[in-house]
Amino acid sequence: MKESGGDLFNHQFHPHHIHHQQLQQHNVPVGGGEVLAGMDAAAAGDRNFEFAFNQPNFSDRILRIEIVTSGLPESKSDGEGCSSIAEWARNRKRRREDIKKDKDVDMYLEIDASNVAGEFAVYNAEQDLNCVQPDSEDLVYENHDGEAVAMLEESPSGDEGTHSNESSWSMECTSILKVKTIYVCSAILAEKSPFFLKLFSNGMRESDQRHATLRINASEETALMELLRYMYSGKLSISTAPALLDVLMAADKFEVISCMSYCSKMLRKMDMTVESALLYLDLPSSVSFGSAVQSLTDAAKEFLASRYKDITKFQDELLNLPLPGIEALLASDTLQVASEDAIYDFVLKWARLHYPKLEERREVLGTRLARLIRFPYMTSRKLRKVLSCNDFDHELASKLVLDALFFKSEIPHRQRSLVAEDSATSRRFVERAFKYRPVKVVEFSIPHPQCIVYLDLKREECANLFPAGRVYSQAFHLGGQGFFLSAHCNVDQQSNFHCFGLFLGMQEKGSVSFPVEYEFAARTNTNSNTTKDFVSKYKGSYTFTGGKAVGYRNLFAIPWTSFMAEDSLYFIDGTLHLRAELTIRQTPQPLPVPPL
Repeated sequence: MKESGGDLFNHQFHPHHIHHQQLQQHNVPVGGGEVLAGMDAAAAGDRNFEFAFNQPNFSDRILRIEIVTSGLPESKSDGEGCSSIAEWARNRKRRREDIKKDKDVDMYLEIDASNVAGEFAVYNAEQDLNCVQPDSEDLVYENHDGEAVAMLEESPSGDEGTHSNESSWSMECTSILKVKTIYVCSAILAEKSPFFLKLFSNGMRESDQRHATLRINASEETALMELLRYMYSGKLSISTAPALLDVLMAADKFEVISCMSYCSKMLRKMDMTVESALLYLDLPSSVSFGSAVQSLTDAAKEFLASRYKDITKFQDELLNLPLPGIEALLASDTLQVASEDAIYDFVLKWARLHYPKLEERREVLGTRLARLIRFPYMTSRKLRKVLSCNDFDHELASKLVLDALFFKSEIPHRQRSLVAEDSATSRRFVERAFKYRPVKVVEFSIPHPQCIVYLDLKREECANLFPAGRVYSQAFHLGGQGFFLSAHCNVDQQSNFHCFGLFLGMQEKGSVSFPVEYEFAARTNTNSNTTKDFVSKYKGSYTFTGGKAVGYRNLFAIPWTSFMAEDSLYFIDGTLHLRAELTIRQTPQPLPVPPL
């Protein structure tokens, strides 16, 4: 077979066969084969091979692209004409469903082969390249599920088609809409894509096999042409999200990892929506090379976590999110929730709504969501409920609770080690940005009802309290009543300077009078306290009623600036360690009922 550009097939093509003068005309450095080796055109500025695209003199192969019907009325790409990510996703879903019907269509064509032959005799006269009968030894990769289709062809001699069976020859062409032929440089395509590397090195004889055939759906035509140009130039001419997603999917199909990364980078620069974020999260399950879109999925996770940071504010909307969206949300450390108890309750509510069957719910909770709940930061009361919750497998629930209790019982140094060891693969030991700070509680029932509460505050958290902020602890219980601690930045009434205060409050519940003895202490770092033990700072007693709080406005009897100073005695490794001890020595009494 003879083509224009007479020396095209006279010898094996290599990049160094491009003439020096031609390279210099296009501002390409002269360097033979080294020009291509290892070069990323996207990062090479104007040092690209765009000038050689579809040019016979710079090509050694002809790429024959058979464009077949996709089952849709229109033959445009998914991204073409789409105004939104949602529309793009609907188009792809519809096309995937139509592709699954291809086998049924083939059966129909087989039945009506006589009619089809007559119709396509006219079509073949207009498109003489459309119906080349492949040689029986050609390698053909069938495509019914969206995978890349490629075949290597013998150069036709011109009379092979006359010997083929007319009926089967017509059936071969029934789904082909048109054929495009592109002159390509095998070295350029192979350097960018393992798919083309295999295609061009799979037994192609130098003088006999110069054609390679791809078969694609009509909806992929625009994306494939963009992809081929990218492989030469390292850039794309499209800028909309649906079009970029089309090219990304084509790049995945033909294993052009650099283009996938390029599309991912361009999509990250665009404004994200909930719809697009959820679509990006689904990409790793849709593509073969998930690592190429990892940065895009990470950005989608960050977007969802930032948008829905306050779970209680968006709970109704969040209940409608699919599983990947919920997983992205629960993986965040910055969720602003009252406590991990609230996370646990929300997960159960979501799972019961989306998986009403118990077996399916247990499966998704056990394999997907349980690992994202920070059980060590749940209260002991809620952990007891986990053990009796039927939504979790009993063996799994027992393990989760035991792991949480063991973590709670560890000394701070060992806890930090566990967090460091586990954070690379899991976040279960990492504390979130809770609205209410977690506490550790040790309870005693004899000789008196008593509890010892430990509250740790980071230096940054204390700094954020200035000039009039406050932070609350999670609730803890004594004598059947809920209490909490609150740290404040106050103004000392006597000295008129800012200072650190600590208060104890009782949750508003019931009509009971609680006489409580309490003591506040803090770890100190002094020469006389080499073990950095807790040192008592304030003692008192108070008869609590619902909603009341008591404490000390200037716990350390120093100004705020001294408390927050670099040499402060109260921050040990950047953490303020507080302790509150509560004791009930008298039986709580019901409040008197006022007379009518």
